[in-house]
Amino acid sequence: MRKLWTQARVITGAEGVTPEPLEVLTEDGRILAVGAALDRAGAEIVDCGGALMTPALIDCHTHLIHGGHRAREFELRLEGASYEQIAREGGGIASTMAATRALSVDELVATALPRLDHLLAEGVCTVEVKSGYGLEIEAELTMLRAARRLQELRPVRIVTSWLAAHALPPAYAGRAEDYIREVAIAGLDLAVAEGLVDAVDAFCESIAFSTEELEPFFAHATRLGLPLKLHAEQLSQSGGCRMAARYKALSADHVEYADAADAAAMAASGTVAVLLPGAFYTLRETQQPPVAAFRSHGVPMALATDLNPGTSPLSSLLLTMNMGATLFRLTVPECLAAVTGHAAAALGLGAETGRIAPGLSADFALWEAESAALLVNRIGFNPLKARVFKGEFA
Repeated sequence: MRKLWTQARVITGAEGVTPEPLEVLTEDGRILAVGAALDRAGAEIVDCGGALMTPALIDCHTHLIHGGHRAREFELRLEGASYEQIAREGGGIASTMAATRALSVDELVATALPRLDHLLAEGVCTVEVKSGYGLEIEAELTMLRAARRLQELRPVRIVTSWLAAHALPPAYAGRAEDYIREVAIAGLDLAVAEGLVDAVDAFCESIAFSTEELEPFFAHATRLGLPLKLHAEQLSQSGGCRMAARYKALSADHVEYADAADAAAMAASGTVAVLLPGAFYTLRETQQPPVAAFRSHGVPMALATDLNPGTSPLSSLLLTMNMGATLFRLTVPECLAAVTGHAAAALGLGAETGRIAPGLSADFALWEAESAALLVNRIGFNPLKARVFKGEFA
């Protein structure tokens, strides 16, 4: 059905965040036109009541599917233990591995739905979901089966990432190359055959995998025609950003220890820098991502929750924007672009969503807010009036 959305103050997602009194014409879930006075013939009129309209929000980095929680590790960090210490003593990702392996697809879906619903209630229409807590083939497949199920149960676009190269499970201690070959690569082939994978991700870090260990994995994913992402430069300078750039990855994520050379390489490859202030905050890190270098080199910056049970138990993209501004000094326009257009680019969806423009999916949010600054400035306050996914109230 053709709909004309009127009486809205529209931020299209182009440069700037000044609302304009525009109308949006949609049909069959897509945007046909955006303008000041559009043809109303044959269209149902939807009065937005003066609401602020923005592109629907996009959470481009989450670990939404997982079992258990890691609240005890939170206590240990408060008592002085580091993330690295906890991980090396069997906590961290390995702890969530055991809890996740114990759950079925249905059980994983049931535990994930409340977290997903919290995101949707803040105007999110697209969520990236990673595997990475199974660390064996069948458990990794189970995670992505659960992720695919979510969009059957909720009006949302789910984008999946195969993150089997997230950590080395105890059974493969000291045998990273074997794990990459026998689990990450072999499992990827099965996941692709089952239609479970939209992109491939990995964790490049001293407590995870080196660039050399990840090389055959990324080379294999490239041969399969899959886009790449990479957790890079979170805890140390690992060479991950330049590896991501060399493979023309969609994004490099965390990037606290990236430098100007990394920024230049990412700019040349079109790789988005995904900043994750929830993990920075939770781990009480002090090394900030090189925002100035990203700006000067023209690297697009996205923001995401990194929603996970341990290092970023954060399920609010609105709070994430506030953290991006407060902790990393992003501007209001940068924060809004970071959870709309730039987040779409980090998922390879720039031609599908992230802006209010003709040809794109009719995904937008209506807010009881005077300006975009109120979406970033307020803490613990949700001004969402309505969420629209593919042209329908959701």
